Amino acid sequence: MNREKLESYLEKNPFAKLSDVVTQILYDEIVVLDVPPASKLNINQIATDLGISRTPVVEAINRLQAIGFVEQRPRSSGFYVTDMNMRDMIDLYNARTAIECEAAALCAENASTDAVSQLDNLAAEFKKAVPRLDGIRLKETDMPFHKLLVESCGNKYLIRSYNELLPNLKMYQGSWTKFINPGSTNPWSSQVVHQHVAIVSAIKLHIPALARQCMADHIQSSLNFVAYSDDKNDPFAIFKRAPDKSR
Repeated sequence: MNREKLESYLEKNPFAKLSDVVTQILYDEIVVLDVPPASKLNINQIATDLGISRTPVVEAINRLQAIGFVEQRPRSSGFYVTDMNMRDMIDLYNARTAIECEAAALCAENASTDAVSQLDNLAAEFKKAVPRLDGIRLKETDMPFHKLLVESCGNKYLIRSYNELLPNLKMYQGSWTKFINPGSTNPWSSQVVHQHVAIVSAIKLHIPALARQCMADHIQSSLNFVAYSDDKNDPFAIFKRAPDKSR
């Protein structure tokens, strides 16, 4: 994080408020885990690195705290990037199951032809990416698939609820490129690889119950797929072993 990065963001959005730009910079770095989970955020250092005052940094951190990316800890001063752990990921995936299963069922009734066609294309690309354990390509095809499916369901409350989860889903998905090893074998790949296609097939057949079940199976398999690592007790231990990158 430096002044050049700030200027690059400002070039793209010259009329944006400085606090909005700082929020986006921090958001982007947290999502891709360039600022690791549980890192302490040093407001003074961030301001110095960016060549700005503390005020827009404080405003940015407060906004990130509001969406669950930053937290304060009991008996500790300052702000920390939210930690990642299996319990939290399970809770998050349980919440997305409730939303996305119903969204899939509604899509079997309501989704437009154009939306189904886009889902079909994303599912086909996802199927190619899984065997290669291509973390970058998986991110380009997986979250867009699920987001489009929810947006196509026709229920504004499901869409609103899903958008609340989205920042945290992106954070966990950002971990893929950090601990998924393309040279290894993930035992859950054989299940995950076909499941987007199965969901789209159920939607095309206009069978809500089948679409709901296919989505439930997929999210459980996805949880197992993302959680799998050589560290059986804590797949996120790699971040705890990483050097401190406090700002």
